[in-house]
Amino acid sequence: MGIQGMELCAVAVVILLFIAVLKQFGILEPISVEDGGDTELELSAIRHQPEGLERLLAQTKFTKKELQSLYRGFKSECPSGLVDEETFKLIYSQFFPQGDASTYAHFLFDAFDADRNGALCFQDFVIGLSVLLRGTVQQKLKWAFNLYDINKDGYITKEEMLEIMKSIYDMMGRCTQPTLRDSVPAEHVELFFQKMDRNGDGVVTFEEFLETCQKDEDIMSSMQIFENVI
Repeated sequence: MGIQGMELCAVAVVILLFIAVLKQFGILEPISVEDGGDTELELSAIRHQPEGLERLLAQTKFTKKELQSLYRGFKSECPSGLVDEETFKLIYSQFFPQGDASTYAHFLFDAFDADRNGALCFQDFVIGLSVLLRGTVQQKLKWAFNLYDINKDGYITKEEMLEIMKSIYDMMGRCTQPTLRDSVPAEHVELFFQKMDRNGDGVVTFEEFLETCQKDEDIMSSMQIFENVI
């Protein structure tokens, strides 16, 4: 994959790779017509006290059968009910054997770990997945913005974006042809801010991010690609 435009296409990369991670965990499995009451009861009494089925139905855009199928896969691969960061990094790294995906996986893990307890439970996965697959364009872009806003203060700084770009470069850079210069991440940060920082104050707000992304045809197309994955 080329680096040109990576500061924008990374929005789509988030969706694609998270789906791949879920498939590796066995969470995204075909939905069986036999999914039934046993799973529903388990969803209401799962270890680590996840949200009950009715609440997850209200919080996500998945159907009852979809939630039951997702839970079956999660329970099979994660019987403890939790996935820690090291396990998440290990799974993620399998998709980039020629690179180092650990830093990018760390940022992605943090984006899903809404309560900041250092572990992902079923509702963390399913609520995030609902946004990425079934959310509105604004919801998906808000999720991506929060990924880039490392300290969660409501702004993306050049320092934060450089960390993100370096992590993408580490993850994918050695797979590109021709080999990229070490200065490429910083150059793309400058391009990112030229496009996104509309008032030139040195930070990017969500409003600026949203407006720019909505005018980019490639990003808008990427928001639709994975809506029918499950």
